Amino acid sequence: MNEFRKPGMKLGITGGIGSGKTSVCRVFNVLGIPVFSADPEAQKIMNSDSRIKKEINRIAGKNLFTKGTLDRSRLASLIFNDPECLKKVNTLVHPVVFERFKQWAELQKAPYVIMENAILFESGASSLVDRVATIIAPVEERIQRVMQSKELTRDQVLDRIRNQMDDETRIKMSDYVINNSENAMIIPVILRIHEDLIDHLNT
Repeated sequence: MNEFRKPGMKLGITGGIGSGKTSVCRVFNVLGIPVFSADPEAQKIMNSDSRIKKEINRIAGKNLFTKGTLDRSRLASLIFNDPECLKKVNTLVHPVVFERFKQWAELQKAPYVIMENAILFESGASSLVDRVATIIAPVEERIQRVMQSKELTRDQVLDRIRNQMDDETRIKMSDYVINNSENAMIIPVILRIHEDLIDHLNT
C-alpha cells in the first residue's frame, strides 16, 4: 500500500441499532483502515466538556451527572420518549463530534478512513464523507443482539429502532449495502467495497 499524507476518501458506515456496525468495522480495521466511532466519541465529550454537561442538565431539567459521569440510562429514557429533547441534545453534541472527526482524519495515513455513525444521515454527518455503506440485518436478529449485548428489554430496543431511520430510506442514500444477517457472508462484500475504494483512489 502506498503512503498517503492524508486520507483520499472518507467512508461513512451506518445502520440501525444491532445491525452489526462494530463487527463490520473490525474487518475494515484488519485491512488497515482506521475507524472513528461517533457514539463513543460523543460519550467522551458529554463526560468531559463542562459546557456540554451544563447544557445537558439544562435540557433534561435535572442533574444527570450525580456520580461524576453521565447517567446514560436516565438520558436515554428522556430522549427516546421526547423527540424535542433528543433533537436538542443532538444539536449540542454533534458539531463537536464532527470537528473531532475532521481533526482525527487529518492525522491518518491510510488511503481512506471510516466514520461509524448510527445516525449518519439524521445527524448531517453524511456531508462529511464521500461514500456511505449501510449495514442491514433482520429486525428480529437485531433485537436479540441488542438485548444480549446491552441488557435492554425488547420494548427498549424497539423504542430505539423506532427513533432511527428505516433501512429502506438509508439504502436509497447509500453507495453500498452490507447484509449482516447470521446467514450472510460479510467478508467478501467488505473486500469488494475496499477494492472499489482503492481502485477509485488509484484512477
